[in-house]
Amino acid sequence: MLLYGASGHAKVIISALRANGIVVCGVFDDDLSKIEVSNIPVLGSYNALAFPENPLIIAIGYNNIRQKIAAQIAHRFGTVVHPSAVVDESVAMGGGTVVLHNAVVQADAVLGNHVIVNTSASIDHDCRIGNFAHIAPNAVLCGSVWVGAGTLVGAGTVVAPNLKIGQNCLIAAGSVVTRHIPDNAIVRGNPGRIIKINKV
Repeated sequence: MLLYGASGHAKVIISALRANGIVVCGVFDDDLSKIEVSNIPVLGSYNALAFPENPLIIAIGYNNIRQKIAAQIAHRFGTVVHPSAVVDESVAMGGGTVVLHNAVVQADAVLGNHVIVNTSASIDHDCRIGNFAHIAPNAVLCGSVWVGAGTLVGAGTVVAPNLKIGQNCLIAAGSVVTRHIPDNAIVRGNPGRIIKINKV
């Protein structure tokens, strides 16, 4: 496996890969001052000719940056599920997606491409998570929640069942979402209130 990004998020993904017995050959990063991360060499900027047979995971937590980088990658994308995570056999998962330590993904959920299901997040049955979304640590999505592409559901957030959250939203940490959320909204509080809708 290869990674792109040599920051703290890479350390967590490396931990998940090692727990599965998967060897990480190297890490790409545009910061040429970085030499290694978790005892794995940083190879410098992305090189499509390096280990071309190996899959790659973009180890960057920021959704918009992950999306921008994905368009430039020639390698096929890998996935990883930490052994402590519980992922039902019916779950569909796209390329580049990671399910990290102690997360739970229940029956018939669908995770798009390059999704992060972070530490101890819980995604219940029939949820749909769009490409490049990030479900942060300890966030809870009840059944049949839809999360749009590029949206961040912040740490400790709770989303009530049968709700739709639009694309490119920011749901602040600790929010409680009790109604549908439109695209590009910033939501905060309990109950969650829209404090701003970003212009596209």
